[in-house]
Amino acid sequence: MSQLKTLLLGSWRMTSWVYEILETGEVLDALGQNTRGIISYSADGRMMVFVLRTDRSTPAALVPTSNEKIALYDSMFAYAGTYSVEHDRIVHHIDMSWDQSWEGTEQVRYLETDGRTLLYRSAPAQNPLDGKDCVHTVRFEKITSTSSH
Repeated sequence: MSQLKTLLLGSWRMTSWVYEILETGEVLDALGQNTRGIISYSADGRMMVFVLRTDRSTPAALVPTSNEKIALYDSMFAYAGTYSVEHDRIVHHIDMSWDQSWEGTEQVRYLETDGRTLLYRSAPAQNPLDGKDCVHTVRFEKITSTSSH
């Protein structure tokens, strides 16, 4: 196992997620300012990521209305699959996703890590949240047995 893959193993708490709109240079929070997320990598080559807004509205009843379902869907981001590490990048091979159109795709992230912090940058691509061409930058910190939740 490569040294980089060994450093990635475990769970990471998202500390920020922004994207830059390439046309204008504007930098925005991807899901707003109130987000939390976790990404995990296992030694068997599996990964998962789950991100949501913390200011999501709770549905009025056990079965949400159509509008409540849309709001819940629009305030989250999640997928799982396998991963491979290639020099300064990681490739997520997605086999299940909150958005069916992502299944079967490969998501390339350029990365930097020191084992305590993790920085991802996406290649320029269309943003699945608003359709604009952009580059995403996501920061994480390693979750340890002594870190709080």
